[in-house]
Amino acid sequence: MATERLDLRLDEEIKAKAEKASALLGLKSLTEYVVKLIDEDSTQVIEQYESITFDDDLFDRFTNACEQAKVPNDPLKEALAFTEKKGVK
Repeated sequence: MATERLDLRLDEEIKAKAEKASALLGLKSLTEYVVKLIDEDSTQVIEQYESITFDDDLFDRFTNACEQAKVPNDPLKEALAFTEKKGVK
């Protein structure tokens, strides 16, 4: 059950379009439509900013370098500290 509230003001034209889109999708209310959009968009934005995509060659070179390292060097330690500070998982 939703417990948080979000108040916002919309341009009349934007609200009318959103209400029409909501109805066309068969949603119960404009609120349901807005919640759906916020959930989908925020999930996409978070995934975009919390993931990194590498080409196969670059990933292979990275894993090879990791496997060959005997002990973590200073740049690797700095990279780890940076990712921890930024909350990268």
